Amino acid sequence: MSTNITKHNFLVTREQREKNNGHPGLVIWFTGLSGSGKSTIANELDLELNSRGLKTYVLDGDNVRMHLNKDLGFSPEDRKENIRRISEVAKLFADSGTIVMTAFISPYSEDRKSARNVIGSDFIEVFVNTPIEECIKRDPKGLYKKAIAGEIKGFTGIDAPYEEPLSPEICLSNLSISDSVEILIDYLTEENIIK
Repeated sequence: MSTNITKHNFLVTREQREKNNGHPGLVIWFTGLSGSGKSTIANELDLELNSRGLKTYVLDGDNVRMHLNKDLGFSPEDRKENIRRISEVAKLFADSGTIVMTAFISPYSEDRKSARNVIGSDFIEVFVNTPIEECIKRDPKGLYKKAIAGEIKGFTGIDAPYEEPLSPEICLSNLSISDSVEILIDYLTEENIIK
């Protein structure tokens, strides 16, 4: 890192932004296998929160890799850098007073721990615990079929590991989308994050 940079302090504080928004900034970090339902649940939660007048945004793995992280592949090192970058972006969203939902496989526990350390107490980990068999059956992008055929190497759950979270704030297993969103809304309400 260059030593010729200085942090700029802004005139509008995070507290002022949160006061204007009527809620705190937050990162809801969805993790799970490809096809587990992370993006779908994050989008439905975004819709529900937005309908309540909250400031929200979704950062989705594929969308981020198409643009911000298009220079990264899927090696363990590139996956680590992908999560490092998105952690920093998500932190900026939280600092702006936005409730941001991130939907990333984020297969390595160490990388998720690093994300939590970067983001701090504004981090809520949501494990979308869908069995690999169900993800293969769904295969919404046709990636499992390619990975099983050997056309994609290093695919999480097939020939690359997924390290399940040991103590996520929320674990969603075998639930409908609407039930998952309801659990998330209940959690946010009980934690006095939303009303």
